[in-house]
Amino acid sequence: MKIKNLIENVNVIENRSDTETNISGICYDTRTIRNGELFVAIRGFETDGHKYIENAVENGAVCVICEEAPSVSIPYIIVEDSRKALATISAVWFGHPAKKLKIVGVTGTNGKTSVTNLVKHILENCTSSKIGLIGTNGNFIGDRELASEHTTPESYEMQKLLDKMVVEGCKYVVMEVSSHALQLSRVFGIEYDVGVFTNLTPDHLDFHGTMEKYAQAKSILFANSKVSVINTDDQYSPIMMEQAAGRLMTYAIDDATADLVGKDVKLQADKVDFCAVAVGSINRVELPIPGLFSVYNSLAAIATVVLLGFDIEDIAPTLKSYSGVKGRAEVIPTGHDYTVLVDYAHTPDALENIITTVRGFAEFRVITVFGCGGDRDKKKRPQMGEIATRLSDYVIITTDNPRTEDPQEIINEIVSGIDESVTTYKVIVNREEAICGALDELRSGDVLILAGKGHETYQIIGDKKIHFDDREIVAEHIRKQRVDMRKQTVEDLD
Repeated sequence: MKIKNLIENVNVIENRSDTETNISGICYDTRTIRNGELFVAIRGFETDGHKYIENAVENGAVCVICEEAPSVSIPYIIVEDSRKALATISAVWFGHPAKKLKIVGVTGTNGKTSVTNLVKHILENCTSSKIGLIGTNGNFIGDRELASEHTTPESYEMQKLLDKMVVEGCKYVVMEVSSHALQLSRVFGIEYDVGVFTNLTPDHLDFHGTMEKYAQAKSILFANSKVSVINTDDQYSPIMMEQAAGRLMTYAIDDATADLVGKDVKLQADKVDFCAVAVGSINRVELPIPGLFSVYNSLAAIATVVLLGFDIEDIAPTLKSYSGVKGRAEVIPTGHDYTVLVDYAHTPDALENIITTVRGFAEFRVITVFGCGGDRDKKKRPQMGEIATRLSDYVIITTDNPRTEDPQEIINEIVSGIDESVTTYKVIVNREEAICGALDELRSGDVLILAGKGHETYQIIGDKKIHFDDREIVAEHIRKQRVDMRKQTVEDLD
């Protein structure tokens, strides 16, 4: 493809290239660039692509898109924003796949994964077609999982993924849209058929700085959505509504003026049961995932699919067959009369939600094991320590993904938020030892919450990602317990 065709809608400041040049591809990472490709220098978290232009030239780049003139001799195009340029030319390269799909974008602090999976489930049941999904738990075309690195991929990978979904026959795509992706223009240029707002609680403040800036980043989605679904029970909903470019549909539990309201809510140990009330419509909904947050997630999904043109009477019954999402209030089989749950809760609000939900059905004690990620928002650490010890009967504070921070220092910051009179907690730095220690404490009727890792099957320690799965640790420890019990029984018989 010729350079002139790629940059037609890019805000070019200076062009020092032959736009008739044909390029063989687009690349923004010099480690993967091939001969004849166009290199786009973007500024990242830890480094700046402009520093690697010389490497790009050495590896075969024929032209560079950048925000400042390169120091080496190569044809170049200076643009106002190279991230937006990458998104724009990537869409052209893949033939504007987003325009060939109906796209739902879901943003918010908590609930994104659950809502996207619920929408996918409903659409699959209402259309009997293949649905694309892009999110934290992975990227899917129908039931087939594809590789993923970010909650929302970089713009080139995003367009490539959308193109793949078009080729494989998807008509609908549901995606989680993170605040980073919106702020960093990874989804720039995509017009959403429906944009969804779940809620906003403190998270990613190490990146955004303040809750107001965090909210403004989230609101970008609604300026680029044809219609929007907004949770008006959330205090930040006015910011989202103010930015909304098209029709609004609101949902809530407490706000009786919302377009879709959850009423007569019945919270049970294994499900939620409620009435979804809209103008001229009342439908009983049952979702086999416990917790008040499941009511909110259901309402968001129902409103979304209604705006896609489906009848609520057809939507409501499909939720009963929903099987949940890996790492979200996921029950690990143990063969014992206690319960072990894995949940991704890694923010104060999410941790409070899962513990409160469990308290509603636990027959005896609630035991929580959790830690906080390193190189991330430090303000939430003491808050999570206070919440966990206040709501749980017993807490073990441990390691999550420490990254480049000292795990003990992270734990010290968590402990700083705990009331000095609270003694019902223990610190075990090693996560595997913490999980095993918690399992040894369990009695009949207890519920153990392993929070923070959720669907993740790794730990990030330093700059290394090592295999680690809470489920595997639980299964192996229970296996060892049974072996030990059998040995003890044999010894007693002897």
